Order: sequence, then C-alpha cells, then structure tokens
Amino acid sequence: MIRRIEFDQQLDELKTLLREMGKHMEEALALAVQSLQTLDADKAQRVVDNDVQLNAMEEQIMDIGSRLIVTQQPVAKDLRRILVAFRIASDLERMGDLARDVAKVTLRLQGQKLIKPLVDLPRMSDQVRAMVSESIESYLTENTDLAYKMAQDDDQVDHLYSIILQDLFAHLTSDPDTANQAMLLVMVGRYIERIADHATNIGESTVYLVTGHRPDLNQ
Repeated sequence: MIRRIEFDQQLDELKTLLREMGKHMEEALALAVQSLQTLDADKAQRVVDNDVQLNAMEEQIMDIGSRLIVTQQPVAKDLRRILVAFRIASDLERMGDLARDVAKVTLRLQGQKLIKPLVDLPRMSDQVRAMVSESIESYLTENTDLAYKMAQDDDQVDHLYSIILQDLFAHLTSDPDTANQAMLLVMVGRYIERIADHATNIGESTVYLVTGHRPDLNQ
C-alpha cells in the first residue's frame, strides 16, 4: 500500500480537480448566457466545444478515486471523501451539459431577434453561478453552514424562475408568432434552475462528507 502521505496527496488532487471543474463550469454558464443575450454564435459554439474538458476532468477524478479504493480499501471518512468526489464530479459534469444546452438555444435562435431584452435570465444565472461557487467552497472547507445555505439560495432561484415563467407564458398567449422563441427561453430558465439543483446536491454531499448523514436540501 502507498504511504499515508501519498494517499493524502491524491485526495488533495481530487479536490484540486473539483475546484477546477467548478471554475470551468461557472465560466461556461456565464459565456452561454452572454451568447444568448447577444445571440453570439461564436461564444455559444465555444461553450459547446469546451464541454469535453469537463468530461475529461470527471474521468480523471473517477480514475484516481477508483485506483485509491482498489489499492487502499479506505473506510469511514476516507471512503466518504472519495465517494463524495465522485458525486460532485458527476454533478459538475451535468451542470456543464446544461450550460451547453443553454448555448445550443443560442445556436437555434440564429437569424432571429430576441422577443425582449434578457434581464431576469442573466440575473438568475448570476445567482446560480454564486451558488456553484459557494457549494464548491463548502466542500473544499468542509463548511456545513455554507452547505445548508444552498437550500435557501435554491428557493430564491426557484422564485425568480417562477417570475420568468409568468412573463414568458404571457408572450405565448399574447403573440403566437413569438411562441417558439418563448418556449426556448422557458427551456433556458429550466436548464439554469436545474444547475441550481445540482449545486444544492453538492451542499448535501458536503454535509455527508462531514457528518456521514445526507440531508435533503432540495425540498
């Protein structure tokens, strides 16, 4: 078996990769929403193309963690550290897919004009990116107070999403010519809301890491 110091170094490598995944995901969401605000196909395509980087980092985390489980047979909190890394990597990879989906809406809207300037969707995106950042910080620092805060933040995102839905459904009923675009923007709101749910999952994983108990913060 490898020495404890080497085991800890590889656990630290998992944390470093997850930190990088979090930053990459935040940047992807920001760029995807920027592309939508201006219908910039180049920015949208960058988000789509760069998604493979998140996939590669998730695979690297799975490889490192699996090797540690096989060679070290960790128990208790050491095992939780690896399992939590797997779970968070999966959540971040899925977030990246959702940011890519936002960018794909930009590509679908090429040649059109936005039915209205986008204000609430970017605001919602800002809130969600802050959630992603805080959820990763809660994991890196094992801060359960910050992890539990994800439930409150998720409620705020859900409230803003409901406002966005009401506004877009008003477009659906008042102007049938804009119905297709309005529905695509509804989908964007749903993608961003689901990213918030995954950030909340990371908060749950942090609590599980520290306590061995996984709460339900998505209630």
